[in-house]
Amino acid sequence: MPDIAKRKTDIGPPHYEQFLPPIIKANYGKWKYHEIPRPGVLVHVGETGDRLYTVRAGSPRLLSVQTIRQICDLADKYCDGYLRFTSRHNIEFLLTDPAKIDLLIADLATAGFPVGGTGNALSNIVHTQGWIHCHSAATDASGIVKALMDELIGHFTSMDLPGKLRVALACCVNMCGAVHCSDIAILGIHRRPPKINHDRLPKMCELPTVVASCPTAAIRPVRKDGHETVEVAEELCMFCGNCYTVCPAMPLNDPLNDGVSIWVGGKVSNARSEPGFSKLAIPFLPNNPPRWPEVVDAVKKLVDVWAANARPYERMGEWIERIGWPRFFRLTGIEFTKQHIDDFRHAETTFRRSVHVKR
Repeated sequence: MPDIAKRKTDIGPPHYEQFLPPIIKANYGKWKYHEIPRPGVLVHVGETGDRLYTVRAGSPRLLSVQTIRQICDLADKYCDGYLRFTSRHNIEFLLTDPAKIDLLIADLATAGFPVGGTGNALSNIVHTQGWIHCHSAATDASGIVKALMDELIGHFTSMDLPGKLRVALACCVNMCGAVHCSDIAILGIHRRPPKINHDRLPKMCELPTVVASCPTAAIRPVRKDGHETVEVAEELCMFCGNCYTVCPAMPLNDPLNDGVSIWVGGKVSNARSEPGFSKLAIPFLPNNPPRWPEVVDAVKKLVDVWAANARPYERMGEWIERIGWPRFFRLTGIEFTKQHIDDFRHAETTFRRSVHVKR
């Protein structure tokens, strides 16, 4: 790797090479293969015979300073301080001494961090902010993920599934999470346009900015009760919350009509089949905190049906494509509704036009 000591700058983040363990620097680009000797443990073998052991543990994503210090203490104790966070909120401890693996796993178990998420298993659920932070959230993120992982933790700590399982949650259609390309996606949805406080809006918001914030031109200026305000064309509203971002007098949250939809079949991987977007499975489930039983039961059933019927290494979308959507709805017991019909203007290019419909 190039020497970066002379190329330091105060612009942008530091070069990643500074944070690589010595064994990775020595074998950079020279790894021969990797194996998964047990759930949550990987070993990468270099051309020189060097072995790098990785212990993967799940995290709750939203971490306190005390928890981060606890994780760092474990890294200092077992792997010279070297660890990394994956894009799905897993923590990976990078070791060179295999004798420390069991000791690290025991300390992680004591601290409450499950080890797993490798190979044919459920990885940690990537999710957005939810009610804890985001102003446009239609559902909670941390609450649903906690309730769901409590039910599916056995699939995280073992490798008993046909293939990899990636689950994601986004708390609104802006989709800050990876829900558009996950095997199972949980997506919070609003079903009503913003409520407009006509008395506060002229005092708090700039009307041209509010009108321009709407991507579908659903917001129009009007005059009401002697002052300028706006109205929303409900048939054009996509419930994105952009207007509320620039104007607090147009709140979108609605406890009665906000809820959750379930999508399936997406993936980023290019193995066996090309990457694909998730497709709608369940149009609406209610918000029932703190445990969201309807959402948990629906996702658990999807996992169980896929696990019982998929071939080895077959991802959720590949399984659905093989058996066909009609059979998928029959096996899962999901009712087909008008919401499943894609009315996007260019959707016809994706429709199956042959008479050879899979049963």
